[in-house]
Amino acid sequence: MERRIVDDRKAGPGPHVVGEALTARAIVDEHGTVTGWNDGAEQLLGYAPEEILGRPAASLLAEEPAARDLPPFAQLPRWHGTLALRHRDGRRIESGVLAHHHTKPEHGGGEWLLFSALTGQEPEPVDETLVRWSFTQSPCCAQALYDTRLRLRRANEDMERAVALTEAEMRGLRITEIVDDEAGERAEQSMARVLETGDPQYNENYLRVAGETREHAWSVFMAPLRDQEGRIQGVCLSAHDMSDQYWARKRLQLIAEAGRRIGSTLDVTRTAHELADVAVPELADFISVDLLASLDDPYERPLPAAGSLSLRRIAHQSVHPGIPEAAVALGEVDEYPEGSPPVESLRSGRAVLHQATAPAIAEWIVQDPIRASRVRDFGIHSVMTVPLSARGTTLGVAVFIRHRRPEPFQEDDLVLAEELASRAAVCIDNARRYTRERGTAVTLQRSLLPQSMPEQAAVDVASRYLPAGAQAGVGGDWFDVIPLSGARVALVVGDVVGHGIHASAAMGRLRTAVRTLADIDLPPDELLTHLDDLVGRLSTEAEGAEWTAGDGDTSGDVGATCLYAVYDPVSRRCTLARAGHPLPAVVSPDGTVELLDVPAGPPLGLGGLPFEAVEVELPEGSLLALYTNGLIESRDDGVGNDIDEGVARLRRALAGPAASLDILCDRVLAAVLPQRPSDDAALLVARTRGLDTDRVASWDVAPEPAAVAETRKDAVAQLEQWGLTDAVFVTELIVSELVTNAIRHAEAPVQLRLIHDRSLICEVSDGSSTAPHMRRARTFDEGGRGLLLVAQLTKRWGTRPNAKGKTIWAEQSVEQSRK
Repeated sequence: MERRIVDDRKAGPGPHVVGEALTARAIVDEHGTVTGWNDGAEQLLGYAPEEILGRPAASLLAEEPAARDLPPFAQLPRWHGTLALRHRDGRRIESGVLAHHHTKPEHGGGEWLLFSALTGQEPEPVDETLVRWSFTQSPCCAQALYDTRLRLRRANEDMERAVALTEAEMRGLRITEIVDDEAGERAEQSMARVLETGDPQYNENYLRVAGETREHAWSVFMAPLRDQEGRIQGVCLSAHDMSDQYWARKRLQLIAEAGRRIGSTLDVTRTAHELADVAVPELADFISVDLLASLDDPYERPLPAAGSLSLRRIAHQSVHPGIPEAAVALGEVDEYPEGSPPVESLRSGRAVLHQATAPAIAEWIVQDPIRASRVRDFGIHSVMTVPLSARGTTLGVAVFIRHRRPEPFQEDDLVLAEELASRAAVCIDNARRYTRERGTAVTLQRSLLPQSMPEQAAVDVASRYLPAGAQAGVGGDWFDVIPLSGARVALVVGDVVGHGIHASAAMGRLRTAVRTLADIDLPPDELLTHLDDLVGRLSTEAEGAEWTAGDGDTSGDVGATCLYAVYDPVSRRCTLARAGHPLPAVVSPDGTVELLDVPAGPPLGLGGLPFEAVEVELPEGSLLALYTNGLIESRDDGVGNDIDEGVARLRRALAGPAASLDILCDRVLAAVLPQRPSDDAALLVARTRGLDTDRVASWDVAPEPAAVAETRKDAVAQLEQWGLTDAVFVTELIVSELVTNAIRHAEAPVQLRLIHDRSLICEVSDGSSTAPHMRRARTFDEGGRGLLLVAQLTKRWGTRPNAKGKTIWAEQSVEQSRK
């Protein structure tokens, strides 16, 4: 079997360095057979390799140990102890042995490596010299030895460098006299506790090394020095320079802080200020954040290849109150010349570090007296310019400056600044995109809401619409006031689920649908049924549409709630139906506030479920308040978002007297809504009017042609009584045509009603549900022109269903015909 020396040991220094033969080395396999033998082993026991390799290792023992005395070698990674060995010449040798257990799964076992030192086992005089050198020249830490009076006795070279004093210059001094600041006081207090308790002490101190401007972090360990009897004879102080780890930790903390603080809102200016607040004073003494002025243009253009750039200052911060270093005011646009560091960073897309004396800085400020004076007055000495870019778009530049901190920016600071700027740029771009989309959505929504209230005499109205805060996005709340036939008016409030442009677009479609359905005078419950079908179709379209929701936008199924009310000033009755909408509130003329018990229909879009209408009488002067859920659910004042509490606040706000409906609306919003509501809120208030009985006249008409003439006479007499003689001719034609059609083509009962409000309304009701329609009469036709005449002579006309048939109505303006 061959000797194994090199192959079975790790690569290392050559034999001439370590003295291979100074250690006896043997290898024994799992079966106890010697498989390796070196020159040191031969020197120790006298056996040549060829004499011992392949023999049992037990043959080398001076005596066979008892089995009970053997440790479980198979389970041990290492063993050490003293063995009694037998030399080749028969001598007994006591030798200290260190054995390592190496497992080799690929060979189904393992082996033991045994080592025994041939020399150096006893202390030598040179050892003390090595100890002294290890103390003075230790490369791992700064060390000092203090006596029991806490006076320095010894200091190594690292300690001398740390305090810029020699051992001789420090010997006999206290640490507070060597380091004259708080760090020295803390260290001496800790050393006093070591002397008092005998327990080691640890603390962290921050101290500038002589000749350096940057503060160092020191990990200081103090331990007692004891004599042979255990008495404390001094204190050993070891200080490890942890500056690299300390500043790396500080950078990570700043990055984590930036992650928490930057981008808390979707506001561009607020985000830029958050970047500035994070950077000062932890990284810089002054920072400015400027965005390209071209971003104000809705059509984004690439940076010009050459020339100066216009930048708008949106944030800056300083270690000095009032930010006196700023050369540009917030909101102002400044022109940065070609070649200036901010422009070069913007064009190259790279962060750049400059000293104030660099040619690029000098050439820039020489053209700008204000900046030159700031550099001179504040002693600005180090500058970093970092571009703000996100998603391939260059947004602006952040400039970091130091003047109070003496140490200049380093490459690590530049990397940190890039990380902060990168995070801020993404947040600024998110805010910019959101602001742009929100502006589009707000514009769209406001264009879809009523621009002014229509003229009608049934109610006095006022309204308010308040968009949600920036985080939520524009919602789909809407309201409307729709004049109806017979001097009636429809009041509508609705809320589309979700936020963003698509919610606003869906709101516009629903508002248009409501006006269309109201125009054909559907009862409230039937109108909601048709609207429910429409929302179902919109949901189907949304599921099949291929589009991506933008920031703050929500998509998916279209859902909505709605409240539809029709008020008749003649009967002073109001018919209401709701689809998942909050209950309306009514304030009676005596100031009592109640919620109308309107049956709760399902939200729009569920399909297949009925809606139920309720009719109530409202005395003249009653106040009807319609609103969306954002009005009663948005407040966050520490008592939660309980709807009942929101309704209670609303009722209290409505109960008090108000000089006008507009003042009442403002009072309600102030009392009910928080400063930054989380959802859109719409409010529509209407004070009812009643039409006097002397402004309405009606007649039952016999279902025979002869009754037409008598009916005309009654109508003319009523007009003369109202002083509307100028309207007699047109009214006679309308009455004749509508009554004749009812007698000839419809069923009894037939009734004529005249209403004198802002206009003159003529209504003919009959028992047939068949609606008339205009047709084009041919030249020789004797009939077919009646409704055409009615349409030409009136402001508008139409038909509406009622409980027993239908009503045909025509409305004409009478302002110019009164006497």
